[in-house]
Amino acid sequence: MKYLVLFLVLAVAIGIWRSRRAPDDAVPKPSSPSPRALPQDMLACAHCGVHIPQAEAVMLGNQAYCSTEHRQLGPA
Repeated sequence: MKYLVLFLVLAVAIGIWRSRRAPDDAVPKPSSPSPRALPQDMLACAHCGVHIPQAEAVMLGNQAYCSTEHRQLGPA
């Protein structure tokens, strides 16, 4: 009997909780997915060989480096 009362209390509590929630229609949904980023050219570090995006590369002449430390050390 006590399980029946517990079930009824839980059912009423869940019903009240669901009725007070904002309906799914009120939540704005994005009309279209966000545009994806364009692909970037990847360059290999002249010192260690790690590939990095061209926008993040530290350039010295026509050689790309992944960091200023590797630029100072020079090509491997």
